[in-house]
Amino acid sequence: MAVVAPLTFADFTRKFPPVDMPITLGAEDHHVFSMTNDPLSIEMVEQFIVPLTPLTDDEYTEYVPCLGIKDTENFVALIWWRAGLLQYSYFLATFTLTGEPIQSKIIAGTQVVDHKILRTVANIDQDLIVWIAEGAADAAADVVGYDATSTRLYSVEIMPNGLLVG
Repeated sequence: MAVVAPLTFADFTRKFPPVDMPITLGAEDHHVFSMTNDPLSIEMVEQFIVPLTPLTDDEYTEYVPCLGIKDTENFVALIWWRAGLLQYSYFLATFTLTGEPIQSKIIAGTQVVDHKILRTVANIDQDLIVWIAEGAADAAADVVGYDATSTRLYSVEIMPNGLLVG
């Protein structure tokens, strides 16, 4: 019987192609990532993502690696897409250089909450500030339109130590 080598942090990070900033993540961008990147294995999810994610998965939950943020010196920053029941999210997560989790946040995606469709988009600039805009629409309406009064803008800064502030 063959012995399977344990997964390393390098195995995990190789799944995330390094990308220069700026970049924008919207509701439909996961299609591009799904076509070019294979979903993460259950073992990788359990070892590297579950410790950072407060959400409960089921047998249909899928994780797709999106990208690694280039030119971070003191930490590793990765973005993955999580497809769950009525919740599709882009996670930004930071790790030490040796693979210890630092922090994660949902920065974009689509979810259904209380008969509302909540959509969030994110733009990460070259200074590693994540600019986030979210808005809601009535899921029960015949024509889905956004309520401009529901728009909320905020930012999250990726600090030099990998902490996500904001």
